[in-house]
Amino acid sequence: MCKTMKRLSTICFLWFLIVGFANGQRSASVDKSAPCGPVPTENQLRWQEMEMYAFIHYSMNTYTDEEWGFGNEPLELFNPSDLDCRQWARVCKQAGMKGIIFTAKHHCGFCMWPSKYTEYSVKNTPWKNGKGDVVRELADACREEGLKFAVYLSPWDRNHKDYGKPEYVTYFRNQLRELLTLYGDIFEVWFDGANGGDGWYGGANETRRIDGKTYYQWAETFRMIRELQPNAVIWNDGGDRGDLRWVGTEAGNVGETNWSLMPAKGDTPWHMLHYGVEDGDVWCAGETNTSIRPGWFYHETENEHVKSLSKLMDTYYKSVGRNSCLLLNFPIAPNGRIHPTDSLRGIAFKKMIDEVFKNDLARKSKIRTQGNETLITFKKPTVFNRFVAEEDIRYGQRVKKFSLEAFVDGKWISLKDALVDNGDGLTTIGHRRIICFPTVTATKLRFTILGAKCAPIIQRTSVYLAPELTADIPDSGEKRSSNLHYFFSSPKQMMIDWDSEQTITLFRYLPPQNTREGTVTHYTLWASTDWSNWTKVASGEFSNIVNNPIWQTIRSQPIKAKILRLDADRLASGERMAFGDIDIETK
Repeated sequence: MCKTMKRLSTICFLWFLIVGFANGQRSASVDKSAPCGPVPTENQLRWQEMEMYAFIHYSMNTYTDEEWGFGNEPLELFNPSDLDCRQWARVCKQAGMKGIIFTAKHHCGFCMWPSKYTEYSVKNTPWKNGKGDVVRELADACREEGLKFAVYLSPWDRNHKDYGKPEYVTYFRNQLRELLTLYGDIFEVWFDGANGGDGWYGGANETRRIDGKTYYQWAETFRMIRELQPNAVIWNDGGDRGDLRWVGTEAGNVGETNWSLMPAKGDTPWHMLHYGVEDGDVWCAGETNTSIRPGWFYHETENEHVKSLSKLMDTYYKSVGRNSCLLLNFPIAPNGRIHPTDSLRGIAFKKMIDEVFKNDLARKSKIRTQGNETLITFKKPTVFNRFVAEEDIRYGQRVKKFSLEAFVDGKWISLKDALVDNGDGLTTIGHRRIICFPTVTATKLRFTILGAKCAPIIQRTSVYLAPELTADIPDSGEKRSSNLHYFFSSPKQMMIDWDSEQTITLFRYLPPQNTREGTVTHYTLWASTDWSNWTKVASGEFSNIVNNPIWQTIRSQPIKAKILRLDADRLASGERMAFGDIDIETK
């Protein structure tokens, strides 16, 4: 009888460990030999705990007012008057960032360190008479401020003469080896997914296409990274699966359902990137990247369009609050510093996060767990609007669906996630799930797991009252097209005309928002004074417009025109060009 009772007690204790919900604390240890599906590596766990870290975009684009450089920008352009990497690190730390990823080389091929493999680098610029090294200064500044450091190295290089040939892959790895061996510990290696297109290519001025899945031979590159930086995670948008994945958008959100699992092989359609795969066979968590401004690089015209505090909080809830980490970009201004507006907004962002989550209302309540249901009973009617749950992902991501209910005026009401467009959105949890709902006053809160892949291991349940924020200001700016007379002469051709001749200096195009249908990716702009004779103003590609649908600017020398014609040479999808807005500057 005693042996039977002892066995039953042991079974009950183990069951409590599996389903017991700790209030804001780690759950007791469980049998690590029985994970539920794929589990994260130690590197991936350390990465997930960072939660927020910064991108820093700074390159020749800063001085040409572009997002993608062509690769032939003059080296004399790079000569910042007040470059201060310690200012960058201090701002990022005050904004709550745990580390910085720096664009050591963007698509233009310009290297922000004195690479011995190219002449197109800081070593041949006026800045510090060619003796400077931005990567070194930032790596040192990060460590002085207690931040982790990482590098972005663009696989695409619009400057190098051998891009597209086997020789370039050797060059690319040589540069990567420099970054991984000369600057201390690296927490992440970031490779952009933009691969191939037009460029300078050592003077060739041509378009070169490559197969992003095979050209770079990622498996060998990954082996080199693992050897040289064994504690780093790898972000990759190419053929081989890295440790982290892109979430399919640069708008700052991941799916309300977000599995940290992916297939080990095969193509990756958008829905897999955005939502993950429930039955994936490798752990590959989503990293949510976005910029504090509309663009990735600094543009003076965007000084009035830095993301508002409410927009940043929305981004936080839809990234960190959906089992992801937030990679928030701070572009560097031409003087070599983070702009004051960006820094103040970032610091306000961190203060608001601290304000929202400083007082866990569940801490002094009565919590009872029975089976897959947790009941939080408050000592008195309590006002709240946020709920946080965390799984212990060391043993896998398990929860598929859950419900949340508040006991208000003697009856249970269902709490929905106000940030989800449709459905209740109460699906996956993972490292952290934050549910935002309209403020309620309740005496009880009920959290019920309705579906799980294995017995759930919840390590935290918390309740908060977030202060109300004012509505967000649209980031794209005010509408301007109402002042222009325009019409479509064909599905892929827009005409803008005036009653009298104008001197045109700038044309801006805003793509349609929330859809890629009709987005112009490649264009030709023409001008005429008589509807018969047309002068080509400019042609090219709107860089990265599908992933980051912000204002695109076409600049030209002042040109006389009574009519402008925009030809859509290529669309992202669909058969008819579309736009969110247009703007034209005249003298």
